[in-house]
Amino acid sequence: MAKAPVLTPQAEDFPRWYQDLINKAELADNGPVRGTMVIRPYGYGLWERMQQEMDARIKDAGAQNAYFPLFIPQSYLTREAEHVEGFAPELAVVTHGGGKELEEPVVVRPTSETIINDYFSKWVQSYRDLPLLINQWANVVRWEMRPRVFLRTSEFLWQEGHTAHATYEDARDYAARIHTDVYGDFMTNVLGIDVVLGRKTAKERFAGAINTLTLEGMMGDGKALQLGTSHELGTNFAKAFNTQYLSKEGKQELVWQTSWGVSTRMVGGLIMSHGDDNGLRVPPRLAHVQVVVMAIKGDEAVTKVRELGAQLKAAGLRVHVDDRVDTPFGRRAVDWELKGVPVRVEIGPRDLEAGTAMLARRIPGGKEPVQIDALADLLPKVLDEDQAQLLRESRERRLARTSDVSTIEEAAEAAVAGGWARIPWADLGPEGEAKLGEQAVSVRCLIAEDGSVPEADDAPGTLAIVARSY
Repeated sequence: MAKAPVLTPQAEDFPRWYQDLINKAELADNGPVRGTMVIRPYGYGLWERMQQEMDARIKDAGAQNAYFPLFIPQSYLTREAEHVEGFAPELAVVTHGGGKELEEPVVVRPTSETIINDYFSKWVQSYRDLPLLINQWANVVRWEMRPRVFLRTSEFLWQEGHTAHATYEDARDYAARIHTDVYGDFMTNVLGIDVVLGRKTAKERFAGAINTLTLEGMMGDGKALQLGTSHELGTNFAKAFNTQYLSKEGKQELVWQTSWGVSTRMVGGLIMSHGDDNGLRVPPRLAHVQVVVMAIKGDEAVTKVRELGAQLKAAGLRVHVDDRVDTPFGRRAVDWELKGVPVRVEIGPRDLEAGTAMLARRIPGGKEPVQIDALADLLPKVLDEDQAQLLRESRERRLARTSDVSTIEEAAEAAVAGGWARIPWADLGPEGEAKLGEQAVSVRCLIAEDGSVPEADDAPGTLAIVARSY
């Protein structure tokens, strides 16, 4: 009897494949409360690497980390009408504490614009206090009606940046810097996802913002996933919270603000962008385990893999030594394949006699014998090649499955068929956007003809990227 596949094939049922992979690769489990998740150690290791890479870029952009409370007075959210209206359906509200009804209900943090602005109004007095650049790593709660692990959960982990500036131009430029230099660089060069950087339409804009910049990635099934956003908030929250500064000219002025965030949704994007029917494929620059050194059997092989693991770690690689020879080798190999570790180095008694190891590459596939002494020099080159391959595949998929169209009907047809459509925004507009919504299709972002971010929705030559999305 043929062995049943470990995962449901993508072509057969992509959502089931996704859930199978999360379970089999031991990335996460569903939490006890509907819509929550438990992130398992291997999955959390991916998030930790994302945090490290992102945190370095955020700090290079001048922001400092801080922390604000999980509980927010409900009255704070009502100060900015558009903001509270946008989040009202998702709010989790606490009405009792310590066995008593609270004098004022508190909201479990859905995002922190309101509470952070309350403190910005205390901390900002003069132009000398600006720009004020704050980031926090935290959890947030947005009650989700249709949860999916990593993609949409009622509680998720993220970073949220919040800044205050003296001028509109400074705030605009900083939001754009986060969009491109922080998020764009990370997603392209670390996640290996060929994201499209664009501008959200007014309909899709963050509640309370005057402009939202987005990064959209095409998943393996052709749907879009919003991987991060950077918002220009204008003076909307400054007005609501009276966040002012004394200018050089001695006048009281409202600050201009930004907010921006990415979340554990990126783990879902990683899975759906790079995974295949054999499991996850982790980009080497992201992988918290870049190389697993495996002993096939025998005490001598165990000794050798431990020694080799130490050498490769000393060479700067992130290495795990798998010396569990009491567990069948085939089972271990399948587990590492599922987890998407970029490279396996397999050593058994015969390999030791020949002075070689079997090099198994997860991303392009295939195995070949390699001299053990050559591994420290060879592996960095192999990992660079595999990183480049994932980005190339992501770009090729996006280009191959994006159609240029001229009518609303053609745009909807392309999206429903499992691809993206590119249509002049002037031929679509808000009315066409609403019609697309009736078919569960949305305008993911607006881009200029050269692929850059347009300065305004109505800028000449603006194109709309249309797709179904997660």
